[in-house]
Amino acid sequence: MTAFPTLYKETLTYLFEKLPMFQRVGKVAFKKDLTNIRALMAHMKHPEKEFTSIHIAGTNGKGSTAHLLAAILQAHGLKTGLYISPHYKDFRERIKIDGQFIRPKEVVDFVDRNRELIETIQPSFFEITVAMAFDHFRRHQVDVAVVETGLGGRLDSTNVIRPVVSIITNIGYDHMDLLGNTLPQIAFEKAGIIKSGVPVVIGEHHAETQPVFEQKAKHERSSLFCASKNYRVETVSADSRYTTYNVWENNFLKYEGLQVEAGGPYQSRNLATVLQAYSVLQMNWSSVRWNEAQLREGLKHLKKSTYFIGRWQQLGDRPFIICDSAHNQEGFEAIMERLLSLPYERLHIVLGFSADKEVEKLLGYFPAEATYYFAKADIPRGMDARILQQRALALGLRGRAYSSVRNAFKAAKRGANPKDVIFVGGSIFVVGEVL
Repeated sequence: MTAFPTLYKETLTYLFEKLPMFQRVGKVAFKKDLTNIRALMAHMKHPEKEFTSIHIAGTNGKGSTAHLLAAILQAHGLKTGLYISPHYKDFRERIKIDGQFIRPKEVVDFVDRNRELIETIQPSFFEITVAMAFDHFRRHQVDVAVVETGLGGRLDSTNVIRPVVSIITNIGYDHMDLLGNTLPQIAFEKAGIIKSGVPVVIGEHHAETQPVFEQKAKHERSSLFCASKNYRVETVSADSRYTTYNVWENNFLKYEGLQVEAGGPYQSRNLATVLQAYSVLQMNWSSVRWNEAQLREGLKHLKKSTYFIGRWQQLGDRPFIICDSAHNQEGFEAIMERLLSLPYERLHIVLGFSADKEVEKLLGYFPAEATYYFAKADIPRGMDARILQQRALALGLRGRAYSSVRNAFKAAKRGANPKDVIFVGGSIFVVGEVL
């Protein structure tokens, strides 16, 4: 009999290699169609209908928003499922209940039970992981599941749920070859998660995209709330573990000295979105009632309660080492502003991108005075390090190309002195290899 660890490894190999995976191979794995996920749900007798859900879309911040909201719900005593993508290190990061990964045996059992259908309909990797998550949440009878979309929203495989609230964090330029070339076109795809009569929270108001959301909400008779109009979040202080905020709701100081176990220049926007969603939940779902003590408890223990990693995460001190999985223009603009405000003698940047990114636009946010260590993440979709090195050099960014992220990171640590700063980023896959 095959030893179980080997059986689990074989199951993951089957999922990764047999089923097309967007994070590995790019848009050939993206299916703009809900046929397969509907077939999977019907075959499994519709697990998506048997738990309360919250649906989150957006260009940036949806993963952080999902974790923040899950932490608050857990602190309220609710058994909370969390579905996210992609993962950093362990496939099971995608499917969690109260911060605990789905067990390897449950992954194996799910694939075994459904292998015949998988072979018949040939779903994508993402479609199967969504189905696995929904099955897992039903089997464990979660009180609520926080579900993050993959790409877009309208035709995303997660868009078979009917949530108690829909959340769209923001709209920016990313995956334009799949979602559209303009902000309104991208917003149209994200707005596809708005359901009839289900309230929707928009994280950030934008003049170009707001009419898209308003029109869709009106058509669906859904109440619409804009977090950036109703909440103002001010950073009070930050250390290696916590960021402390003061939060105003409609110009009234609602939360003073709110500690969040997360860093990063963008978390204030995500926090506003989460607090708006928390307020909407109180109006629309009897399981959540306002409790400031539980809210504070959840945010203060975000990492332990939800396994929150990879966002402005400190990996070392002297030299100060930070990583972040920002991967588009809006993300890099915020990250670089914060990074360049840090005190350091020299800045070292370990950098890798996916091959389908318009890297010249992204590299424009990076400083010429840094020392660069270019690397390709260990996925087929990663950009060759030498090609990245050449394209960066054309923009005045100088550094060496390395055979792996690990070797690039080692070189950066060798080259840095205690007063320097090392940044690792470019994609979630680069970050995943140093965590």
